[in-house]
Amino acid sequence: MAMRSYAGFLAFGALVIGAAVYGLFAQPAPTSGTADTVASTQKPIVTRSKPKTEDSQSGAKPTVPAGDGFDFYVLSLSWSPTFCQSNGAARNRDQCGPGKRFGLIVHGLWPQYERGYPESCPTNQPQQVPIGIGRSMMDIMPGMGLIGHQWRKHGTCSGLAMADYFSVLRQAFETVRIPQTLVRPGPQQRTSPQALEDALIKSNPGLSRSAVAVTCDSQRLDEVRICFSKALDFRACPEVDANACRRSKLTIPPAP
Repeated sequence: MAMRSYAGFLAFGALVIGAAVYGLFAQPAPTSGTADTVASTQKPIVTRSKPKTEDSQSGAKPTVPAGDGFDFYVLSLSWSPTFCQSNGAARNRDQCGPGKRFGLIVHGLWPQYERGYPESCPTNQPQQVPIGIGRSMMDIMPGMGLIGHQWRKHGTCSGLAMADYFSVLRQAFETVRIPQTLVRPGPQQRTSPQALEDALIKSNPGLSRSAVAVTCDSQRLDEVRICFSKALDFRACPEVDANACRRSKLTIPPAP
């Protein structure tokens, strides 16, 4: 009886020792660091939007084709209602026909010298503006006759290919922020040339009074002329500014 109890005790002891040895060798391999350390060093997943382009981040203008043979540009913007009241309706139905309510449209982009300007220059470019180019400009220059005339008289003096000239013209137009009072023709207004220049200067940082001229046809607003460098930065142009309207008041005719 005593021997049987002793044998049972030895068997139990062997079982305990075996379990302990198995547990020792069955431990999982240790990780480097604790769970808290791993969690703190793991980078969170972040969803990012696509990065902006350099131009959109810096506000830089697109590259401008380089003109040659002149000093600077004048962008001439015509007040369409004045033109249409001055017998323009009979000459240009695209601009002045029924339902046409244009405000400021592009008269032209004119290469200038510091004194005077070139016109109708020799060129190896076509004289006739293709209908495709013309139609692409009709939203800001409403009339194939106007588009063709401006190319032959002024565009040929830019040193640019025809397509590049009209590309620069559009870019110059889109550079200018039009004040709200001139965005759309409304009821007839009375104001002063200086007030219009002030509004343009306020709407266009970097534009100075010596770089803009408001012209008048009798007592009506005729054109707004803005001077640009070849890179389409605003620049002073004393000769252009000297031809600005000197009236104390002028009328802004409404659309017909």
